[in-house]
Amino acid sequence: MIPLDELVLFSGLLFSLGIFGVLTRRNFIMLLISIEIMMNSAILNFIAFAAYSPAGNSLLEVSGQGIAVVLIGLAATEVALGLAIVLALNRIIGSVDVADAMQLKL
Repeated sequence: MIPLDELVLFSGLLFSLGIFGVLTRRNFIMLLISIEIMMNSAILNFIAFAAYSPAGNSLLEVSGQGIAVVLIGLAATEVALGLAIVLALNRIIGSVDVADAMQLKL
């Protein structure tokens, strides 16, 4: 079994990688991938802490797994909406660049 501190370290590394991607990328698709990496690191934390919960505390184990399932559904919804927005922007302005999307007026 993988130790808890290594799982948390790996999750922090994934989250840092996602933050780096959000701050440096100009492509909407790469931004969506970076946000997805950040959400997956949060899911990994919930699963890791649920797996290492005390033996008598089954409520913590079930709630951690339940939150992880909800987050997976939220991540799927985020991907679907994000790709719909990217396709709409590509049709309107012909590019998926963040700087080009700033030209649109609401």
